[in-house]
Amino acid sequence: MRRFFSKHWYAWAMVAPVVVVLAVLILYPLGRGIYLSFTNTTEANQLSEICTKSITGTQSCEPNPDAAHFVGLDNYLHVLGGQVGEFWPWLAITLIWTVACVVFHYGLGLGLAVLLHRPMRLRNVYRVLLILPWAVPSFVSAFAWRFMFNEQFGLFNGVLKGLGLSPVAWFDNQWTALLTAVVTNVWLGVPFMMVSLLGGLQTIPSELYEAATIDGATPWQRFTNVTLPGLRPVSMTVVLLGTIWTFNMFSVIYLVTGGQPAGQTEILVTGAYRAAFEGIRNYALSATYGVLILSILLVFSVFYRRLLRRQGEVW
Repeated sequence: MRRFFSKHWYAWAMVAPVVVVLAVLILYPLGRGIYLSFTNTTEANQLSEICTKSITGTQSCEPNPDAAHFVGLDNYLHVLGGQVGEFWPWLAITLIWTVACVVFHYGLGLGLAVLLHRPMRLRNVYRVLLILPWAVPSFVSAFAWRFMFNEQFGLFNGVLKGLGLSPVAWFDNQWTALLTAVVTNVWLGVPFMMVSLLGGLQTIPSELYEAATIDGATPWQRFTNVTLPGLRPVSMTVVLLGTIWTFNMFSVIYLVTGGQPAGQTEILVTGAYRAAFEGIRNYALSATYGVLILSILLVFSVFYRRLLRRQGEVW
């Protein structure tokens, strides 16, 4: 080990700052969050001692009988058992939200990538224009889409009124409110899928298409037998990343629907935020949600990796 470190000391010196930054920004908060999930820490019981000052200016401290303490798995049992919070309804909404967004992200992204891969006039201009939603900060896009769905002044209700139809109270119904968030997130996420899949299309050898054409394959057969198999490595990666990002997409839900109506469009990550920063701040409950979200995504990633291995993909 001494010889190894002395020989590659410069490599360790290069890696050390990154390791320190990761430890400070990721490992410590992660460990702290896991620890809090096993306690009953709230805004009211953080202090281990209660200190008071006398008239003379002296200060006396006594142990706080209600101080936060270790409670083991109680938080997880209460959350999963439904005694605290709305874990299962929020999980159901999170899954619906994630599946809907990722399906539209991939489907629309693939369609646009195939179109832009073909020779056409002003192709580079179209590429730049379709990447713009990705360049706009997500909170700006969220506010813009929320305004367009506004019941009184929004663009969509203005179009409905122009057609002689009644305006829709988008945020008064669970599914129409969730639809507004899905539309917003699809608009934000399609450019990433399009760019990634377009790069994958450019790596497929043109000889494969030529051979398929000579064999009499139709355009659909070339798409299903050449394009999709050639995109499989890229598709697997972007679908995994899209799933993780969408599952944790806080800004769109929080800024577009705000959980309306009556919290029916909350997802797990917004529920964790509200537990930590609204009302009586329950940091232990928020940390419990965070650990459960991490566990769900880890389990999904493990099974996803096994699926890739069975299909012969290297990852």
